Amino acid sequence: MNETSLNELYHRLNALTVFRSIAEEPVIRGLKDFLYAAEHQDLDARIDCYSAFCRAVYEEGGDLSQAVCRIVLEDENFYIVGRARGQKMSDAVEEALEKELSLLQDVSQLAPSRLQEAIAYGSFLPEWTLSEVDIRAAYRQQIEQIGSTGYGIFARYHGFTVKDGQLVPIRSMDTQTLDTLYGYERERNLVLENTRALVEGQSACNVLLYGDAGTGKSSTIKAVARHFFDQGLRIVEFKKNQLADILPIMESLSEIPLKFIFYIDDLSFQADDDTFCDLKGILEGSAASYAGNIAIYATSNRRHLVKESMSDRVGDQLHVNDTLQETMSLAARFGLTITFSKPEKDLYLDIVRSLAPSYGIDLPDEELCRRAEAFAIRQNGRSPRTAKQFLQLTKIGL
Repeated sequence: MNETSLNELYHRLNALTVFRSIAEEPVIRGLKDFLYAAEHQDLDARIDCYSAFCRAVYEEGGDLSQAVCRIVLEDENFYIVGRARGQKMSDAVEEALEKELSLLQDVSQLAPSRLQEAIAYGSFLPEWTLSEVDIRAAYRQQIEQIGSTGYGIFARYHGFTVKDGQLVPIRSMDTQTLDTLYGYERERNLVLENTRALVEGQSACNVLLYGDAGTGKSSTIKAVARHFFDQGLRIVEFKKNQLADILPIMESLSEIPLKFIFYIDDLSFQADDDTFCDLKGILEGSAASYAGNIAIYATSNRRHLVKESMSDRVGDQLHVNDTLQETMSLAARFGLTITFSKPEKDLYLDIVRSLAPSYGIDLPDEELCRRAEAFAIRQNGRSPRTAKQFLQLTKIGL
């Protein structure tokens, strides 16, 4: 690095090819702006660009080495996408990759004093820190373990939503883990083992979790997804009005060496709602829609998913029975259906007892149970959600 002039470093960054898209990252863009100013602009411009670059590093935590390493590992470029899909790269591409990794290693060790010399300003200037990183080794390791670490946004986030047909990371994902869930061990283990089969590349079922509200259906899915994150599992949340997006997103992810849960919460349809056909076709596993690295997990408060009325059963169609059978059979397309019913009194109180210490509540058991049962009667009945609400209110003295 010491042998390379700042002007030469600027030209080398402009020549990036494999990692060309990182030029839009604030840290790299800020560095390039400064390098240009150092050669072509006046003192005020050099100070301004230096401070802007330093701020970009601060926004990444203040350690330039770690910031550059993160940028490299999360870049979704043609090389890593191709390698993830099993493509072999040409010698020319491999050589370019090595040169660029070497350059970015140099950038990661760029000391504040090196840039300050080019400013020639005698007063205070902010500085960043450096740390030991081996960007080349880290990138090669990512390639070798891409089936579990992922790449690009999949390397940093484990949950995604859909917007305008594209995946968008969930930056504040639910942090609930399996060890914070109580009750429903049999039901939860069914979800856990099915997901384990998916992660291990075995045949896994699409899953429907149905039952009473507040029994932990959604929490179970999210906690299971988090449990397998380090083994290459990611979760994508779809709203009911986004069912038409499932197939194109499924196709785009089918060649990625990660596993995905497509999660649909509170799934139900009106009797005249034909959007369920989008989901039904995928659940039937047609050749066009099947992807071995994806399973669909849905929750619902309704067993048959399609809301009916008596007029639906009477109908005015010649083949009304066929129509009803078609709509009510959607649930049967899930390979695994798991029921979450409201807990009986003993299970409800066991959940309260198990959660109480995590809320800092230390009441005599008799009083705790009496108050918890009274709260459930006043609310919508017993459920894990009711237990948490009771403990939250008790904690704050209400």
